[in-house]
Amino acid sequence: MKKLVLGILAHVDSGKTTLSEGILYKTGEIRKWGRVDHRDTFLDTHNLERERGITIFSKQAVFHIGNTEFTLLDTPGHADFSTETERTLQILDYAILVISGSEGIQSHTETLWKLLQKYKIPSFIFINKMDISKFSETYIMNSIKRRFSDGCINFHTDRNSEEFLENLSLYDENLLQEYLETGNLSTETISRSISERNIFPCFFSSALKLDGIDEFIDILEKYTCEKAYGSNFGARIFKISEDEQGNRLTHLKVTGGNLRVKTTINYNFNGNLIEEKINQIRIYSGKKYQTAETVDSGTVCAVTGLTKTYSGEGLGTETDSESPLLEPVLTYKLLLPEEPDTNKGLNILRRLEEEDPQLHVIWNEHLHEIHIQLMGEIQLEILKSIINDRFGLKVEFVNGSI
Repeated sequence: MKKLVLGILAHVDSGKTTLSEGILYKTGEIRKWGRVDHRDTFLDTHNLERERGITIFSKQAVFHIGNTEFTLLDTPGHADFSTETERTLQILDYAILVISGSEGIQSHTETLWKLLQKYKIPSFIFINKMDISKFSETYIMNSIKRRFSDGCINFHTDRNSEEFLENLSLYDENLLQEYLETGNLSTETISRSISERNIFPCFFSSALKLDGIDEFIDILEKYTCEKAYGSNFGARIFKISEDEQGNRLTHLKVTGGNLRVKTTINYNFNGNLIEEKINQIRIYSGKKYQTAETVDSGTVCAVTGLTKTYSGEGLGTETDSESPLLEPVLTYKLLLPEEPDTNKGLNILRRLEEEDPQLHVIWNEHLHEIHIQLMGEIQLEILKSIINDRFGLKVEFVNGSI
């Protein structure tokens, strides 16, 4: 079975979570189609996400199309949480970039495109909300080509027509040669061109109305290539979190060989060799998970038992990630309640920094103050809520600066 990791990215309010919900519903992975405005979506499970109607934490779900198993990773759309999105990009095989047909390409959409370029991720572009758009497909396609790439091609058309095949062949030498020799283009050649980021299929639809979702799903299955992996164990860590019982979870993608429960993992932490056993392997889909004894290459899972791992770390044959492109730009000072326990506040923030390395917790020894760096005001509000909900501590932040 072909096994692929598929990420979905968008500027906030483009309908990204609605599209995720539609894909899961149409592939039979969920029985009830949830909506963001009804606060009952499968992937936005945190109470803060449902209250605000935005994705804050990346989530995963597994679905199947034909002979392909996709792990879908839904990422935050708000710019304040874009570092969470960037961490997820480290493990993607393919991406879906969602654009609002009613709003067009927005500034954060361009940031996401640059991230996809940096990490060299083959991408499908889903233009959403076409039922309420005042723009034509032609107008939007011209804008996408101008601001992204000439290789962005409208796949929401007759893909057997001479006009489509001729247009497609202009953006890849292999496609052109095959078209000149045979007058046609094979699925395999088109898929290879997509995987090499020479062409980017675009599709127009309305996720809220489930219009065209079946056809888009077929495109995903038909035009994606199976990934090749080595036989020796390797894994890339992309996230650290805690479950409701306080267990530390290391989220990773197996990039070589396989991973078994009770396997000893060796890795470095601050120059020291750490040896720890995998206690449990979890395959998450939404809020729930199933345990596994063994997982193969291409699998995204969460493991318990590793206490010093960090996002971007490579295990086994896998190397560490490059430095992230996005960095926090605002600095705040932490204000603790009366009779503050500075060590407690610092320890809490250090734990949260493990989950979000771009939080950048700074202890100012001279002033005896705790400072943090963040992306923006919304992230600050969410951080205050998390500290209160998880640790029972009401804090404030002051002196925002760039």
